[in-house]
Formats: sequence, C-alpha cells, structure tokens
Amino acid sequence: MQKTARKENDYQGFEQGPIRPPSEAGSLLIRITRNCPWNRCTFCPVYKGSHFSLRPVDHVLEDIDRAHRYVREIRDAAAANGKISPADIERLRSLKGAPADMAALNAALHWASSGMRSIFLQDANSLVIKPEHLIAILRQLKERFPWVERITSYGRSHTIARISDRNLALMTEAGLSRIHIGMESGSDKVLARVKKGVDKKTHILAGRKIKEAGMELSEYIMPGLGGRDLSKEHALESADALNRINPDFIRLRTLAIPNHVELYQEYNRGNFQKLTDLETAGELLLFVQTLEGISSILKSDHILNLFENLEGKFPEDKKKMVGVLKAFLDMDAKERMYYQVGRRMGLFRTAQDLQDETKRRHVEQACLRAGIRADNVDAAIDEMMKRFI
Repeated sequence: MQKTARKENDYQGFEQGPIRPPSEAGSLLIRITRNCPWNRCTFCPVYKGSHFSLRPVDHVLEDIDRAHRYVREIRDAAAANGKISPADIERLRSLKGAPADMAALNAALHWASSGMRSIFLQDANSLVIKPEHLIAILRQLKERFPWVERITSYGRSHTIARISDRNLALMTEAGLSRIHIGMESGSDKVLARVKKGVDKKTHILAGRKIKEAGMELSEYIMPGLGGRDLSKEHALESADALNRINPDFIRLRTLAIPNHVELYQEYNRGNFQKLTDLETAGELLLFVQTLEGISSILKSDHILNLFENLEGKFPEDKKKMVGVLKAFLDMDAKERMYYQVGRRMGLFRTAQDLQDETKRRHVEQACLRAGIRADNVDAAIDEMMKRFI
C-alpha cells in the first residue's frame, strides 16, 4: 500500500484531460483534477470506468512552470519572424537545466499557435478542490502568464452552491473569469431520471452565485434529454431556469445516445423514446420562444446540433432565431431529409446550403447509396451522430 501511495504522489509529468468546451479549443489546458467526482449521469460517456482524484497542488504548479518555460522559449524563438522552425522545436525538446516533457511542449506549441489568450482548467469540476488551493493555482497562472484574457473551468452546480460568496469573489479576483455549467435541463423530473445529481433550485442558486461573483457564465442545455414524454416540460422548465439566471451564454448540446451509456439501455428497452430531428426542432422552438427578460447569447457551437446558425443575443435576435427553426419545420419532408444528412455529413452549416448544387448533389448521392429516405432518415441520423461523441 505504501509503494502505491508513493507512486500516486510522484510527479509523472505534464497532464491533460480528455475534453474541454469547443469554445476553449485554443486554450492552454491545465489539469487540476482527474475525471468527474459525480460520474453517474446516464447520458455521459466521458469518464465512465475512470477513478476520480485530485492532483496535488504542487504537481499542478509544476505543470504551469513547465508550460511557462516552453512558452517563454517559443516566444523568444519566434521574436525574429513570428514563426517556429523544426530546428527550434528540436532544440526545445531538451532545454538545459530541465527535464524534457513533450506533453508540456506540445501544449505550449498548440497554445502559441492559437494566440495564447485563454486557459482552461480541467477536468469535469475543478471547483471541487479547496478554495485556497484553486486560488493559489490561479495566482500562479496570472504570475506566469500575465497577458491572458480569460481563465475558465467546468463546474457542477452542486459544488458551486456550497462555495461561499467570499471565496467565489476571491477566485474572480485571482483571475477565474468564466464558468461552464452543464445544466442540461431545468426540469426536476428530467434531472432525476438521468441521475444528474442536482435539482432546478440548485442550478438557479449556483448560476446566480457565479454571476454575482463577477464571472461570466455559460450554461449548457441538452435538447432532447427529456425524451418524448417530458419534451414540453424540459423546454419550459429549462427556459424558466435560464430566465431566472440570465447567464452570459446559453450553449446547446443536442442529445446523442452512444451504445455504451446507461441511457442507451433504457432506450433499447423502450423506456426512453428519443426525439426525431423534427421533434427536437419543435422542442427548441418552444424553448427559444419561452426565453424572456434576458440578455444572454445563445450559441450552437457543436456538430451534434442540427442548426449551426441558431445563434444570437436576446432579446434583439430572438425573432431571427425563431425564424431558423420555423423554416426547418416548414420544409418539405424530402428537403428536410437532405438538410439533416448534409448537416451530419459536415457539408451543410445552414439551410441555405441546400442551394449549393455541388454539396446538394453529394448529399443526394449519399442518400441513394445508403438507402436513406424520408421515412427512415431518423435511424440513419442516430448512427451518424454517434461518431461525434
């Protein structure tokens, strides 16, 4: 047991976790915890079978120092012409006076290529660590990278609701500027059924606490999570929760059900009826129409979403967003099928792409080859969506 404990406490080098929000694609990823402390949501495949643990603070600080060392060298090497040569990279592999760490070097190179403007704290719930430890990490980040514009993290509502307002304010002061919360739904029935481990009241409390602390807030909503029986409640209760919070961003992540999650077993047994794209669009229309009295920005920044252009700021862009959904709902069934397939093939971004003859022909031929018709398109879409999880 002692040998195992020593091994776990030994620093093994720079670490990065498996996921981050799409909006953090260019961020430097700093891993504070491993995996998810809850890890029971029936729809989530990410951390299943993985053990949750806190990384020692000194390990995280060493990660920051290693990334800083490489960033400093990269900036010096690029100072002459703004580029990094293969010879520069080879030299960076073995900096004098420090152990080589390819993970740290690769993270620094990726970050440098993206402009070095933001940092994302991993994994699923960085705020679960002691506030004083998180504040120490944030201060180290700001000291090493003073030019950074944004430091962000995932956070569970259940965790945030239990952090004092004073500690949240200190985190903001130390540099934490945006929190991503997976609300998924505002319906207590939906939240309980998918084992989210939180209720609507706690979601609202946590969201308000983040806003009051002076941080930006991104709330994630999962269209379709209520299934057919709770679709209306899912739309209405989610919109009501968001109306009470007024987050900076509302981000959509349409439900997909890979074969290896618990929800798939319910779906396979007929206990969960998954919405079609047409039904999901109707749910989204009700959701958007019910959002009132907020100044949030709606984002549809994921390939799982059928409508990439379902984006805008409330209230001024609400009519436009409603129009995007109504246009799809009013389409001829065959046109709707082509748009669905083209979107999930990565060819279409908006319904206007149906007018692109080359792209449209490619989609039509793909439907012919695969035997996709208006009456079986939803089964085909389900399989296509699993590729993106």
